[in-house]
Formats: sequence, structure tokens, C-alpha cells
Amino acid sequence: MGNKNIIPKNSDLTKYKLKNIKANWNLPYDELEKIALEKEGGRLTANGTLAVNTGKFTGRSPQDRFIVKDDYTKDIVWWGRINKPVSPENFDRLYDNVAEYLEGKELYIRDAAVCADPKYQTNVRTITEYAWSNIFVRNMFLRLGREELENFKEEWLVLDAPGYLCPDPKDYGIRQGNFSILNFTKKIALIGGSAYTGEIKKGVFSSLNLVLPHEKNVLPMHCSANVGERGDTAIFFGLSGTGKTTLSADPNRKLIGDDEHGWTPEDRIFNFEGGCYAKVIDLSEEKEPDIFKAIRPGALLENVIINDKGEVDYLDTTITQNTRVSYPIYHIDNIQENSYADNPKNIFFLTADAFGVLPPVSKLTPGQAAYHFISGYTAKVAGTEEGIDEPVPSFSACFGAPFMPMHPTVYAEMLSRKMKESGVNVWLINTGWSGGPYGVGSRIKLKYTRAMITAILEGKLDDVDYEEHPIFGLHMPKYCPNVPTEILDPMNTWLQKGVYVRKSIQLAHYFHLNFEKFANQASKEILEGGPLIDEHRQLEHL
Repeated sequence: MGNKNIIPKNSDLTKYKLKNIKANWNLPYDELEKIALEKEGGRLTANGTLAVNTGKFTGRSPQDRFIVKDDYTKDIVWWGRINKPVSPENFDRLYDNVAEYLEGKELYIRDAAVCADPKYQTNVRTITEYAWSNIFVRNMFLRLGREELENFKEEWLVLDAPGYLCPDPKDYGIRQGNFSILNFTKKIALIGGSAYTGEIKKGVFSSLNLVLPHEKNVLPMHCSANVGERGDTAIFFGLSGTGKTTLSADPNRKLIGDDEHGWTPEDRIFNFEGGCYAKVIDLSEEKEPDIFKAIRPGALLENVIINDKGEVDYLDTTITQNTRVSYPIYHIDNIQENSYADNPKNIFFLTADAFGVLPPVSKLTPGQAAYHFISGYTAKVAGTEEGIDEPVPSFSACFGAPFMPMHPTVYAEMLSRKMKESGVNVWLINTGWSGGPYGVGSRIKLKYTRAMITAILEGKLDDVDYEEHPIFGLHMPKYCPNVPTEILDPMNTWLQKGVYVRKSIQLAHYFHLNFEKFANQASKEILEGGPLIDEHRQLEHL
């Protein structure tokens, strides 16, 4: 941005209880990099990219994430295993301890924003103990101009102290020494004991996932999004391994963002972020050219293995499988200016079904869309010694359960309403197996999945005939350009039809069992969007 060490007019840190601080305000990248190299153990790769090690934590610690339970949150947060409460008094005690720990230290302050739509832009001030954590914030949040920085007033504060560990966690109502706590009344995200930068990103994301729908009627979504030349927006939901990043990276379409978006009452989709935080395990220029080329000076690599020549071994998982890179979105060539676009025309739910029973492409009714959105299904394949293993179903509500403070049905009802208002089409895309489960069938070819998505985006599935899946009730097209017709109905690809039926019923029951915890707050339309589980009725259909 060309801004160098811009100090806002109101730079008093005592309001945060921070005393005797050497404050580094909005330092440019090169100064932060120099500090990270000289004082924080950073290294440069062969092409000049800064790489750091985040220490003990190389991923989020979901069991140590808390929300302050007070008058604001007590009735709107879905309390339980994911959203664990901590009292306002214990939060205040922890905050005071962190402030005391930081007294007299050199800190790095970054003023930035989230939410690219100007109407919903939210200013966030982040105070970090490490310079490289500040680089992460610079990469991931929206970068502001000189005048905005000089007159900056934050709506949220992130206080990040990786070096502080709570000595007596049980006395403070937390599990162990590290913690990540959201206080919605004071609008503070407090992080202690973990240097994993994803805690900063996901803390702010989680805060938006409550504030935006509750206060501003904006649907927050854990998804990627792109837009075509005709202004037709597409959204891609999907858990890890389903192809979200790969399928949203389309040379013929502009990337709006790769992870977090809002859908406004004004019919607009906007990116929350100003950058990307990508996994780099097994990265290659051939597989992910956009990400590979984005790793250059200005990016920040985390927990990768580097040889004596400065070359990164992306296959090496010695430190973690969750190796990462953050980079500003302008490191990607084909991006949407301003990071927002109009209402989506199509929404894709991506799932890698290792049971091999879901259709490769199917169209969803509003009720089905809400049901599958709440379910957030994919299937994991456990490690195998014999070459064949039973798939393990994996459900993550709203395709992002760890970051959703409210009940999943709140987000699903919003999605259903927006679907109906906008006339958007919602599709379930199985990027997993066909012709049998993992170990028997084969993975659906990427070229076929791309052909299905292209056909949908070009409107070529609007007027074809559909048939209803007898067990899941999904609407399967009978024809799709450039895709073999026989794979469109998954039963056709199995040698033994009876085995297919039994495996389908098994997966339908997994869906049903998972959904029981949501059923008492789901509407009749959503409940009817699930798979049929009366086996007699199912068999009559076949």
C-alpha cells in the first residue's frame, strides 16, 4: 500500500491496559520481515518468502475456544461441545493477566478491516506479540489507505499473546494454559498460549458469524466464490478434500474469495478477507498453479521444512500435515475487483462420498438444500493396510461447525429464505467414488466434475429431464454434456444392485442419526429434505 508506519490520531494504548509498550504501528512488510528474521527465528526460502515455525500449536485448538456467556450471548449462542462458555469475570481476569504479561514489551499493531462490502466493513485492531503474526494480519485482512489509518477507530480488538500461558487454568474456567476467547459485549478476541495464526483468522470469522446474522441480517458462509464474465456468481461449500479450492479456481472466472463470505439483504456476495490462507501439503505447480505462484515475497509460510538451499519440501510432514501459507489476495492474478459481486446464480455443495452411493451431480429443493447445509457431509477414508477400508462419514454443520456460534438451523433457515427470494439453484456435487465404495470403485474423474459444473454455469442442465433418487430423494439429470450418461445414476455403476441399496440405506441412516441433534429446531420443510429412511418404502421404489 506504500503506507509506512502510520500512527492513528488516537494511539493511546492505556485504554487496553497496556503499559510501557514500545508500539510499532502499521509497519510495512519489509520492516516486519526484518524483525522476524533477526528476533523471531524466521527464515527466507530460495525465492525470498518468509517462513516461520508456530511452535507447539500447528493448528487450531478447538477444545480451548470459549465464548463469554453474558446477557448478549446467553440466549443466542448454541452452547455445547463447540461453543463453550466462560464467565465475564474470568475473561476480565485473564485479560488483565495478558495485559500484565505484555507490559514493557515491544508490540506490533495492525489496523485493518474485514467485510469487503462498504456497508458492512468492520474495523479490527490487532495487537500482536510477534512481528510475523502482524504479517499474517496484513495478508489476511483488508488493507486500508493512509486517511483511513490516520482516523482509525476499531470496532473489534484482537489481543494476541502466544507467550502467555495461564498458570492455573481450572481456576479461570478453561481447560489448559492456552485459550482463544470471544467477548461479544466488549468486542474483544483474546488469544493466549498459541502462535498458530489461524486462531486470529477464525476468531474474527466466528465473531462475524454471530454479529452479521443476528444484527444485520447477513448470512455468513464458509465457502469460496467466483464470478463469470456475465456477472453470474457461484458459491462453493465443501469440507477439506472435497475440491473447494480446485473447483473454484477457474481460469474463465474471477475469484471473489476462497474461504469466508457474506450474503447481504441487498443481494450481494462479499469476501470477509483480503487474503488467502491455504494448505500447502503436497503442493505443486502442476496441481495448484495459483497457490504455488502466490508463494513469493510478501507471503508467510508456516511449519514447512526447508533444506540448506532454501528449497521447501512440500511433501515433508515432519512438523505437521497442516502446513500453511498466507498471502494477500492480489498475489492471485484473476481476482474480482472490490471482492464482491451480485446474488449467486448457483450454489454447489461439494462432498467426497467414499461410500460411492451419492450421484455425481443432483439438483436440490430448498428443503433438501437446508438439510444438506446443516448436515455438511463428506466421508473420510481411514488409513488402510489391506487396500480396502470402511469409509467414515464426517458431518460438519453448515460446512464450518467449529466457527458457527448460533444453532445451525438459524443459518439454514436464512439460506433457504435467500434461495427462494433469489431463485438460486443449489446442487450437490459428489467428487468422491463411483462404481463402489473406496477400495472397490474409483474416484470420479476431475474432468467429469468440471464438465458438470461448467454445464450448470452455462445453463445446460436447465431443460434436461431429471429422475428422483429412490433413497435420498435427490434429483439426478438424465443427461449432462461431456459426461458419460451411465455414471449420472450411481446405481448403474455398481455390479451388484442389492449391495448398492444396502450401502445407500446405511449412509441414509448415518445422515438421520447425525441430524437428530438438530431435528427439534428444524422446520417441517427441512426435515422432509433428508433422505428417506423407511427401508420398505425405499425398496418399493427400486
